[in-house]
Amino acid sequence: MVSPAIALAFIPFLLTLLIRYRHYFLLFYRAVVVRIIQDYLTGMPREERAFQYVITHAIPGDPQSILNTFDQWCYHCEYLSNVGPQKGKILERLICETAPLNVLELGTYCGYATILMAQALPVGARLYTVEMDPRNAAIAEKVIRLAGFDEDTVELIMGPSDDIIPHLKDKHGLQKLDFVFMDHWKRFYLRDLQLLEEEDLLQEGTKILADNVLFPGAPHFLQYIKSCGHYRYKVHRTSLEYFRAIRDGMAELCYTKLQ
Repeated sequence: MVSPAIALAFIPFLLTLLIRYRHYFLLFYRAVVVRIIQDYLTGMPREERAFQYVITHAIPGDPQSILNTFDQWCYHCEYLSNVGPQKGKILERLICETAPLNVLELGTYCGYATILMAQALPVGARLYTVEMDPRNAAIAEKVIRLAGFDEDTVELIMGPSDDIIPHLKDKHGLQKLDFVFMDHWKRFYLRDLQLLEEEDLLQEGTKILADNVLFPGAPHFLQYIKSCGHYRYKVHRTSLEYFRAIRDGMAELCYTKLQ
């Protein structure tokens, strides 16, 4: 049995933890606790609730309206791990600067970043987006088409990325990539980057942008790009989507082959 004196001695320590990590506790509450409660009350997954909000409040055929509606949902209703408006500016700027004709997205989720990139693509460009979760893929498909992008512009491919990447050439006619956006499971970043190298899908100058490399983090991925000699890179210091107090970063890579 713990004495009252010992228990009281821990109170300042616990208060310090709560104050220091309050933003992470809030993230846990919004991302996990609220989700569990709402899943039980509504009988539908969080991503489906977000889609219902979007089709009710957004303007069909207007990509920016759909993105803004997603942001409203995430700020005021429930948390979604979209790329968000702050990081979205980095992604959109790189797409505009690169003007890629062939783009690969790993991790479609609900289609937020897909729409952001698709509206910035040059005429004749094509975006291939990969999502392994069937429910998320079904929602993303509806969101992408609601935004006005057909299959000639955006092709959604469902399946694990390590199954899809080796068949991009023979099944989808994709020879070389100009731009890659990685926003799926962080532990797969390194594996899939090396798969892209092995399948000879990268070319001199291919740009790669990887989200969440600081939080929750992709340390092995970062270690590899620093030491392998294949890339010029920099990390854009930013914050977690919809949580400005939590630090995060996006890694921007340029493929240079062996230096």
